[in-house]
Amino acid sequence: MKRLKRAMAIGMLGSLIVLGLAGHASASRKTVPQQLQSMQADARQQKATNDLKASASKIVDLLAKGKFAEVTKKFDSRMKQGLSTEKLKQTWQAVVAEVGPYKRQVSSRIEKVQQYDVVSVTCEFAKAKLDIQVTFDRSQKIAGLHLIPPNQSMKDTYQPPAYVKRDSFEEQAVTIGSGSAAVSGVLTLPRGEGPFPAVVLVQGSGPHDRDETIGPNKPFRDLAWGLSSQGIAVLRYDKRTLIHPEQFNGNFTVKEEVTDDAIAAIALLRQTKSIRPDQIFLLGHSLGGMLAPRIAQQDSALAGLIILAGNTRPFEDLFVAQSIYLASLREKMTSREKQAISTFKQQAERIKSRGLAKAPPTEILLGAPPSYWLDLRTYNQREVAKNLKQPMLILQGERDYQVTLEDFRGWQKSLADHKNATLKTYPTLNHLFMPGTGKSNPTEYQTPNHIDEAVVNDIASWVKQREGSQEPGARSQEEKGDGVKR
Repeated sequence: MKRLKRAMAIGMLGSLIVLGLAGHASASRKTVPQQLQSMQADARQQKATNDLKASASKIVDLLAKGKFAEVTKKFDSRMKQGLSTEKLKQTWQAVVAEVGPYKRQVSSRIEKVQQYDVVSVTCEFAKAKLDIQVTFDRSQKIAGLHLIPPNQSMKDTYQPPAYVKRDSFEEQAVTIGSGSAAVSGVLTLPRGEGPFPAVVLVQGSGPHDRDETIGPNKPFRDLAWGLSSQGIAVLRYDKRTLIHPEQFNGNFTVKEEVTDDAIAAIALLRQTKSIRPDQIFLLGHSLGGMLAPRIAQQDSALAGLIILAGNTRPFEDLFVAQSIYLASLREKMTSREKQAISTFKQQAERIKSRGLAKAPPTEILLGAPPSYWLDLRTYNQREVAKNLKQPMLILQGERDYQVTLEDFRGWQKSLADHKNATLKTYPTLNHLFMPGTGKSNPTEYQTPNHIDEAVVNDIASWVKQREGSQEPGARSQEEKGDGVKR
C-alpha cells in the first residue's frame, strides 16, 4: 500500500492505493426501460457527485471565513483524534502566511479512492493556486483534508532550456541525513573524469521539493542541469518541511527547517569521491540565501557562497511589504486585502515585541511558532556575512517584488569593504531569476519559463575562477573588471 504524500498535509487518509477506474460500453442494445434505468442511475450518480462537490465547496468557504470549529464537527473519529480545531486554525494561518490571502474557488473535480470520495477544489490565493482536497467516507464524514499545489498531481511536462546539454551529465539518487529526518535528493554529476567542483542548492521558505517547483517551473532543476552542463556537480534535495511536515507541529527553528540538512548535504559531498572536497559551494535562494552566511559560519571550509535574492530586511517585514505590493496591483484595494495587511502588520509587531519570549508555543505568527522568530532575532545575516572569509556572489533580479533592490542595497552597504564579494543585478528578472516585462506578479510563476542563461553562466564562471584558488576568498584579476554592480 502506498502512502499519499502531500506538500501541505492536514490530517491523513492512511495507506491508500489510487485506483484507476476504466469504464466500458456494452455491446448489446438496451431496451427503452433499460435506457431509462441507465439514465436514472446516471442522474443519481451526477446528483451524488454534485452534492459532494457542494459539500467540499462549503468546507472551503468555512476555512476561508475562519469557522474552523464547524469544519472539525464534520470530521470522522480518526480525524477528530488527530486534528483539533486549534491545530486546523494554525495550519490554515500558516498556509495563508505562505501563499497570501484566500481569494476564490476556481474549479473542482472528484475521484474515487477505494471506499473514499476525494474532491479537489482548486483555489486561488494571492500568491499561488492550491488544491484543497476534501476526502469523504461513505457517511460523508471528512476522512482527510489536504492542501497541495494543483500541478503536483499532473504529469511532469518540464522541458529543459536550450543551455542544458542533457548528454553531458548523469544523476544519482542520494539520501540526506538519517533516521526519521532523512530526505531524498539527487546529485547531478558531469560526465568525464573528476573530481568536480560542486554546489549545494538550498531552497526558499515553504515546503519545496528538490526542484523548488512552482507552477510549471523548476528553477533548481534549471540550475542543476545548467551548471552540470558546464562541468559543475550539483546536489539538490527535498525540503524536510515537505517530506516530514508532522515534525513541524510544535517548536522549531530554521535549524530544523533549513540549516541541518544543508550541513548534512555538504558533508555528504565531502565523502563523495567524484567531488573536490575543497571546492564545495553553497547556493541559497530567498530564505536559503538569507541563511547562507549562518551555514558558512558553521562550516568554515566551504569554498564560497552564492546568494540569490537573499533578504537583508527582517523576514516579518517582507510579509507586510509583499501584501501591500500585491494589493497595489489592483485599482482598488478590497476589504479582504485591507484586513490581510492589517493582520500581517499586527503579527509582525507581535514578532518584534518583548512579549514574544513569553508567548505560548502554540501561538502561530506568520506561519511559525514563537521559537522560530526568537531564533531569527539572534541572527544578523549582514553582520555575519561581513565577517566571513569565503568569497560571495550575490545576485538579484530587479523585477523581484518578494526580495527587492532594497535588500540588495543592504548587502552592498554591509559588504562594501569585503574584498571577495561580487554583487550583480539583472534588470528583467523576477524572484525566480526568470525574465519578464512590467511589474512582476504571482501569475508570472504559472507561465512556463526558465532561469535566465546569463545567471547560470555567471555562476559557472564564478565557481570555475575559484577552482585554482588555494585559500577561500582568493579573487582572480580577471574578475575585477567584470562590470558587475557593487
